[in-house]
Amino acid sequence: MSELLALGISHKTAPVALRERLAFTESEAIEFARQATSTTEVREAVVISTCNRTEVYLVVGDPVRAESDVLGLLARRADIRPTELAEAIYSPRNCDTARHLYRVTAGLESMIVGEAEIQGQVRRAHEAAMRAECTGPLSNRLFAAALTTGKRVRSETAIGSSRVSVPSVAVDLALSVLGGLEQRHVVILGAGETSELTARALVDQGAGTMFVANRHADRALSLAQRFGGSVVGLDKLPEQLVHADIVLSSTSSPHPIVGREELELVMAERSGRPLLFIDIAVPRDIDPACAEVEGVSLYDIDDLQSVVARNLSSREVQAPRALAIVEEEIHRFARWLGQLDTLPTVSALREHGNTIVERVLAENSGRWETASPRDIARVEAIARAVMTRLLHEPTIRLRSLSAERGHASLEIVRELFGLEQDAPSEEPAAAAAELAEVHDLRRHRGR
Repeated sequence: MSELLALGISHKTAPVALRERLAFTESEAIEFARQATSTTEVREAVVISTCNRTEVYLVVGDPVRAESDVLGLLARRADIRPTELAEAIYSPRNCDTARHLYRVTAGLESMIVGEAEIQGQVRRAHEAAMRAECTGPLSNRLFAAALTTGKRVRSETAIGSSRVSVPSVAVDLALSVLGGLEQRHVVILGAGETSELTARALVDQGAGTMFVANRHADRALSLAQRFGGSVVGLDKLPEQLVHADIVLSSTSSPHPIVGREELELVMAERSGRPLLFIDIAVPRDIDPACAEVEGVSLYDIDDLQSVVARNLSSREVQAPRALAIVEEEIHRFARWLGQLDTLPTVSALREHGNTIVERVLAENSGRWETASPRDIARVEAIARAVMTRLLHEPTIRLRSLSAERGHASLEIVRELFGLEQDAPSEEPAAAAAELAEVHDLRRHRGR
């Protein structure tokens, strides 16, 4: 039987210095999922990587062996010992895995409770893994259900109504440090979704914005036109830093963009004017050593947590209802998962019944000399009907067993009927289709 397993770190368990060592781009996440599924016990894999978490969701055979193998892969990527990484890793299994993913997708595990961006990040991570053929029926069902849960939480509660986000909190931090942003020159490093949210948060503050981007120059130009800013390439960054009051950074660069030595040269040209950096990228865009340069104030994403605490009181009121929705959906998933466990036994029971019918018919085939082919067909039909009706009620009851009683009852049935432990089972995709609807995201994307 397959089990669910997740391995992850987040802002709750690891500082940004460790999280950035386990951060993945989309292509790196796909490659890691392929590496994971090439190990002995991992059958399906999806990697989620954001500024506040890296999580690997797995469908496995032996969860102990799978956890050891994938932890080793993560440790090699982070270039630390597995035992050291294990101190920061959480590893829920089965329904606890589903519960954690549901909470993540609903924004309940985010630094900013209820933030909307995580739902899109989860969806894109799953779709990327599907395109790479690293998913299967169980992980597809898990992620479809998680996305449904996230939508329910946002539509049935007001947990995300105030539209607080990491970029908006970064802007709040800049306001609290500088006392106001009017007539301030703000440099935004990057042109992705986070940079767009940053620019939107700055609109009402009267700050002038300059977008600095190389890889997505067209998108940067589009953002600048929408938010009244300008665009330059990364080669012009030193010149922009000389004139900037604030730098808000959120690129996907795997290496720091601003280092200490070049920043010292910039600060020498600023005549003692201070410069504020707020780096919300993971991996970080600004070398932490820059904080040691005179006149520089540097905040990273972990420094935002004190600001976040002041913005969450209204959302915390909504948390109990959101958690109740998560538990409702977990019960639904647990029923489906429990039914999935019965399928090998149900299939083996049917196969056992068919075998008996075939054997009895074969044993009596020579005793019906006067029977016509039509008579023989009727006898066979009656035999199969008796077998089907006899097994109908046990099948229904097996599928309705609670999770607590299911395993023991299945063992009794296998023992009573002499079924093999590794009984033939229905194909997973067919099983999923029989038990509950599984969203075919590939089909929806093609519409």
